[in-house]
Order: sequence, then structure tokens, then C-alpha cells
Amino acid sequence: MTKSPAVCRAQVLAYRTVANDLHERHDGDPTGLAVLALGVPNVPAGSARQALAARCTDPRGGDLTLAWSTRGAPHLHRPADLPDLAGALWPLSDADAAARFATGQLPKAAAELGLAAFSATAAALRKVVRRPTAKGEVSRAVSDLVPPELTYDCKPCGARHISGGLLQLAGLGGGVRLEEDAAKTVLAPIAPRPKQPAKASGTADFIRVYLRLLGPATPGDVAKYLGTTVSAVKPVWPEDLAAVSVDGKTAWLPAADLDDLLAAAPVEGVRLLPPSDPFLQARDRSVLVPDKAQAKEVWRMLGNPGVLLVDGDIAGTWRARAVQQRLEVSVTPWTSVSAASVQREAETVAAVRGLGSVEVRL
Repeated sequence: MTKSPAVCRAQVLAYRTVANDLHERHDGDPTGLAVLALGVPNVPAGSARQALAARCTDPRGGDLTLAWSTRGAPHLHRPADLPDLAGALWPLSDADAAARFATGQLPKAAAELGLAAFSATAAALRKVVRRPTAKGEVSRAVSDLVPPELTYDCKPCGARHISGGLLQLAGLGGGVRLEEDAAKTVLAPIAPRPKQPAKASGTADFIRVYLRLLGPATPGDVAKYLGTTVSAVKPVWPEDLAAVSVDGKTAWLPAADLDDLLAAAPVEGVRLLPPSDPFLQARDRSVLVPDKAQAKEVWRMLGNPGVLLVDGDIAGTWRARAVQQRLEVSVTPWTSVSAASVQREAETVAAVRGLGSVEVRL
């Protein structure tokens, strides 16, 4: 039996830095960036464009669509990718569906509906969202069209509402997108509207993309990323993978990418990444930030900071606030870093936020 090659954390981070388009800033719009194959999270609102600004010179260029996708979170995607993505993110089984929208809001009978819960919600979204419509209005109308098990009593409103998590998880299957620049959440039909999935399709291809961008990784990592269980993922786990040992733990990535991993070397450069940057979506957080105290600084219960990336390694945190037309950026580095490099990146953050000047505090 062939022994799996061994790689260290530094090689993994160097590989991911390049795979996530962070080794050099692309001159132009973001359309061709590799990270768009998974989508770029927009949590909090506006952070997706900031993540793109760390990768290209024209983060607001190109044709991109904001939609509820992985785990029901808003992501920027290429419009052409949405039909296949709807099939790839559709639950694989009743048990998978129940795991994805598990919530204390709904009774046990909701989970027992499984795939039927997703189908009913997606179908209702297609009936309700015919034009740009506020989320509250959509939620109220959808609640009247789905099985009562999928709704709960909302005391402040004095009405029954569909679970917000389920509504968002079924959004792509329902063919709806989000108005990116709206002050509040506004839904609109995707044009042309992709068909509602009859069953999951292309999930293994989606897993390969995750492993290419955020691997090597385990089935458990992928399951956490999708918001489901390992037992749901294993039947569609790809076969054309290479196993490696990451500091003694077995993980996988596409076999075609193994040579790039083994040859990966640290990339020089500084970036200020937003809290939900694609680079931070990997679920093996102990690889990203081994120090437990530092990890607690990065991933909080509420209000995560952005991270300072130095030569492909997370080397601190940062926060920013707008004061009139100036952006104030406070950076807490864990190692020595070039103040000039941080200043340049802070100017990029200010520019994408439409602010004219920036003040950096290390």
C-alpha cells in the first residue's frame, strides 16, 4: 500500500493562498477569479466586494449575482454558475435535508418532511417572487403556501412565519436572487430563472471545488461547510482524490492538484481580509490558526474581525469604522509587519467602501 505523502501546515497555507487568488492582485474585474466557483460570502453586507478587492483591481466590475446559496448565506456568484449550483446544493436525502435546516423554532414534524420541506418552500418562492419584493413581504406570503409544520408563531408579529433559515436554504432552488445594493433585503427572480431541482446533482463536483480551493480536507470539513453530516456527504465523496498527511492527519484534495500542493512555497504579501473571506471558509480552523487564544480572537460568537494575512499566514486581526469620509482602520498584528504594506491595503479597503481617505492604527 502506497504511503500518503506528508505535508506541513506551511505548505497547506501556501497552496491555499495561490488557490484563493491571494498570491497576486489580478488586473481587471473579478469574473475569472477561482474563488467564485464556490462563491464569495457577503457577511456582513458589503464584505464580498472587499474580498474581491484583495484579489483584483476592479472589484465592482464584471457581471455577478448575489444569492442565498451555501448554508443559506448570501454569496456573490457568476450568473452562469447558478443553475448547476442549485442542483449541487440541493439536499441529497431526507436526512440530509433535516440536518441542514435543523432549528429549535420548528417542531419535530418539520424535520420529518425532509426533502418535501425544501420542495414546498422553493415552489412557494417561485409563486411569490415575480418582481423585486422585500423579504418580509415574501416571508409572509410564502408562509401561507407551505405546510404548517414549516411555520412557527411569531409573537411580535402576531402571525405564523416560515423558518428564516429554511427560506434562505431554499432560495436558490426557488430561483431567487438578492438586490445587492438595497438598504434592506430585497428578493427578485433570477433571469433566466433556473428550474427547481427535482433531486441533487453535481454535488461531487462541488466537493471537488471545495477540496481544490480549501483542501486538503476531510469529509467532516466538507460536511461542516455544507451544514450537514458526514453520513450525508460520504455517498457522493469523489473517487479521483489524493490522500495526504497534514501534520499526521489524513486529508484529501483532487489528485490533479497534488503536485501543486507538494511544490507550494510561501508567497510574500500583505492583505486585509474581511471576516467571511473565502480563505477563512475552510473548516479546519486549527490549521488556519493553531493558537487557541488567537483563534478565539478571529472566530467570535458575534462580530468577527477581519484578518491580517502576511505571506499567506493569518498574522493578526483588524477592524474599521467610517468617520465622515475617512476610514479608521485598527490593526492588531501578532507579528512584525510592514506599516507601509498595511497602509496600502487599508487604502484599498477605503476605496471599495467609497471613502476618500484612511487612517491606520497599528
